[in-house]
Amino acid sequence: MTTPPADPASRAEALPGLPSTLAAQAKARSAGVRRRCAALAAIESPSGDATRLNNLAEELSAGYRATGAEVGRVPGAAGDHLQLHWRGQDESLPHLLFVGHHDTVWPAGTLADWPVSEHNGVLSGPGVLDMKAGLALLEGAFALLADLGLRPYHSVRVVVTADEEVGSPDGRRVVERQLPGAAAVLGLEPPHEDGRLKTARRGSTRVRLTVTGHEAHAGNHPEDGTSAVDELVDQLVAVRDLAHQPGTELNTGRIRGGTRANVVAGQAEAELGLRFSTPEAQRSTLDSLAHLTALRPGALVRTEVLSSRPAWPERAGDNALLHHVRSLAAVLGQQLDGAPAGGAGDTNLAGARGLPTLDGLGAVGAGPHARDEHIELDQLAPRLALLTGLLAMPLPRLGAR
Repeated sequence: MTTPPADPASRAEALPGLPSTLAAQAKARSAGVRRRCAALAAIESPSGDATRLNNLAEELSAGYRATGAEVGRVPGAAGDHLQLHWRGQDESLPHLLFVGHHDTVWPAGTLADWPVSEHNGVLSGPGVLDMKAGLALLEGAFALLADLGLRPYHSVRVVVTADEEVGSPDGRRVVERQLPGAAAVLGLEPPHEDGRLKTARRGSTRVRLTVTGHEAHAGNHPEDGTSAVDELVDQLVAVRDLAHQPGTELNTGRIRGGTRANVVAGQAEAELGLRFSTPEAQRSTLDSLAHLTALRPGALVRTEVLSSRPAWPERAGDNALLHHVRSLAAVLGQQLDGAPAGGAGDTNLAGARGLPTLDGLGAVGAGPHARDEHIELDQLAPRLALLTGLLAMPLPRLGAR
């Protein structure tokens, strides 16, 4: 196996004129990517809605297949995941892995009062940024590569999960199967709002806290009951103290319990969202939650982990992949850098293992999970050129896999 030169500028010399050609061709193709992004966003795909997710999976499959992909669908509990493969120029090299998702946080029917629209240089709509645009950009990059008569230098694998927005409880297994032997892992999530890539991510875990009490008449025989609601409230006060531990953040996202005001509540539950800066904070906090005990006689407390992603910490000196991407961007006339991110994603699974990993290679924009979600249209062409260049050029030696 030959060792490619370390500098993207010197590698580009092997393809005379490629940087200027990429920039020009990407600009010409960006209108098609814009239309494709709008079309994908017009297909609603909320997490958990298998029918809608599978409709979008079918549309994505057709688009990627047209660029030369071998397409596979992995049935999942709440919709099919996609596995894509493009053969490389040198099949002896380790593969390049992209990860993305086609579910969104927006419920079905959102388009009725918030349609996809273009105005003042932005494209807005539910799921446009997170992450229909990233999926459209990758499809456009493979199409542009074909226009140039090129194949990817490395073989390329892509996993598009159907449940990323709820922590990839099923999609995680599909991503993890593609990690062994990967030269690098790139995420199609949006970058920071200023365009910087994401070089680390906090861990995240969703936990359901369930309390079982004993029902009784709240007026006649309250002493015969054990209130699950009261127990849950006291447990949440205790749990809130966990958020004061270094490296841990807690959000109580949903609470429900009881049946009527005149009945001592027999059931109550809360869904907690936790984020962790370090693996140590994650282990310690989850261990504490797993060992919660009831404060009242007759109450039962149960903790269930619904989904979990490990922390992907920033590692000093672990910047060879960022250096490669940043150098390639410079060859293309772009300035690019990276920084850690607060949110979690499927790249956590690779970064936590120490694999060379970068996220944020999707579209530049703002407002994910908010009503002002949008992408900046003038940034589509530069990102398209960068993705195409990453596909065309060999990776440097990035460290142990």
